[in-house]
Amino acid sequence: MNITTKFKILKPANEVFEVIVDPKKIGNFWFSSSSERWEQGKSITLRYDEYEAEGVINVLEITKNKKIVFSWGETEVTMTLKELDDKSTIIEVIESGFNENDPELINKMVGQKGGWVYMLSCLKGYLEHGVTNLRASLIH
Repeated sequence: MNITTKFKILKPANEVFEVIVDPKKIGNFWFSSSSERWEQGKSITLRYDEYEAEGVINVLEITKNKKIVFSWGETEVTMTLKELDDKSTIIEVIESGFNENDPELINKMVGQKGGWVYMLSCLKGYLEHGVTNLRASLIH
């Protein structure tokens, strides 16, 4: 069981990759903070200050400017960057490992899909237009 979300970002893959893995940049579109630079084999603490929440991800694989794989909770996330030209990139996010027997499966998958669409929208707004105030606007 997995969900897939894709967006086209009008920036080269190296710029898309860097804003995800750089703890100084991630707060402009996704989490409030990241404990350190994302590198293979590291456990990273991510914070949402607005929601007084924090979680840990385990970075399983990094291929610079091409792929980021991490686990959080019961699922695994694979982010793939495909540079179309030197001005645009397709970012694909696949989250897999959902428990098929979970009675809340559909709600979890719908929630995660919405979360990825929102995160990628914030990423696009930040990279293409410099918008930094969308990240914490989602209200549940």
